[in-house]
Amino acid sequence: MPALATDTLSDLLSVPVGALVVPEGETAVLLSLVVPTYNEAGNVGLLVQKLTGLLDRICPEDYELIIVDDNSPDGTWEIARSLLPDYPQLRVMRRTEERGLSTAVIRGWQVSCGRVLGVIDGDLQHPPEVLEKLLAELVAGADLAVASRHVEGGGISEWSVFRRLTSRGAQILGLMIAPNVVGRVSDPMSGYFMVQRSAIAQQILNPQGYKILLEILGRGEVGRISEVGYVFQERQDGESKVTWRQYVEYLQHLVRLRSDGRLEKLKERFPVGRFLRFGTVGFSGVFVDMGVFWMLTTILLLAPVPATVLSAEVAVINNFIWNDRWTFADRSGQQPGRRSALKRFWKFNVLCLVGIVLQGTLVGVMSKFAVIPAIGAKLLAIALVMLWNFWINLKLSWRVTDTKR
Repeated sequence: MPALATDTLSDLLSVPVGALVVPEGETAVLLSLVVPTYNEAGNVGLLVQKLTGLLDRICPEDYELIIVDDNSPDGTWEIARSLLPDYPQLRVMRRTEERGLSTAVIRGWQVSCGRVLGVIDGDLQHPPEVLEKLLAELVAGADLAVASRHVEGGGISEWSVFRRLTSRGAQILGLMIAPNVVGRVSDPMSGYFMVQRSAIAQQILNPQGYKILLEILGRGEVGRISEVGYVFQERQDGESKVTWRQYVEYLQHLVRLRSDGRLEKLKERFPVGRFLRFGTVGFSGVFVDMGVFWMLTTILLLAPVPATVLSAEVAVINNFIWNDRWTFADRSGQQPGRRSALKRFWKFNVLCLVGIVLQGTLVGVMSKFAVIPAIGAKLLAIALVMLWNFWINLKLSWRVTDTKR
């Protein structure tokens, strides 16, 4: 469970702190529905009444309604708190250190105990009756069910032409920036949906702005998606919180998801951490090589050529031991025994020899045909050969092919 910051009022939920990670937790109820609020004093009472009336019918005593308020100046959290005695399934959280709809939703999910996690706006613009259809899709096996304005049965009540164009324009830009995220649903800017806890549990979430659905689509393990049409209603009380800042944050969020996705693909194709360990070991081998060479020529008075061969071999042995026990420890652990270790060592030895020949060839070619000083050619050749050595050893010396099942 996440760490909690205790609220001074005992009947309020403690606010989780630290990373935005939804725990697997114990699923004591079917549904945990979070309502993020800020200055919704005129709506919160009617909203709780409508939501509990509906949920008492479709999943009686098998849900919890969690209001997460960002310490509203109009006292929204106090009004919600006053409703606790009349609504047993109601929970209230007051946040004083954080702000933002997306993080409010995740903090609510972090303290929840439902198998299905949901979110609905606190301004009555999302019709509560759609909850029944969303929940039915999750019970039927969907990983995510989204209330959409752009499928059959969906629509917008009284939006201006400008607002409609702005919304569609944002979606088109989203398709251009992150098609694999935005293109999975017809209404990626929807803030009304339900998701299986198992699809997002233990995922590190990093939302920006109001569009929490983007984060779920981008970072969750979401397979089957269902969409349910709904008509977006006009606000009954209070003022809209949609500003140009929200659209800017939406675009920034998409860019972040796209960048993170590329980084994850790069890590899958090229294991950066393993490569850095391999490079560190190779760097240590230089000192071993030079130290042994100095000892052989200065103390033992060995000729330079045999001293070079022997010192290089000692460095290879040093590098193999460290790579086998550190860089590729996970793989060597799957191939135990002296015979397997000896097989890896001889492969490593041969590949290092090939690397030395390749390095000499590159230096010769670059020095002869390119305007590169000898020292520059040497450094570039070392870098290229290190990449080659790492990749070929990853694929040959430490590949797992003969592990006993």
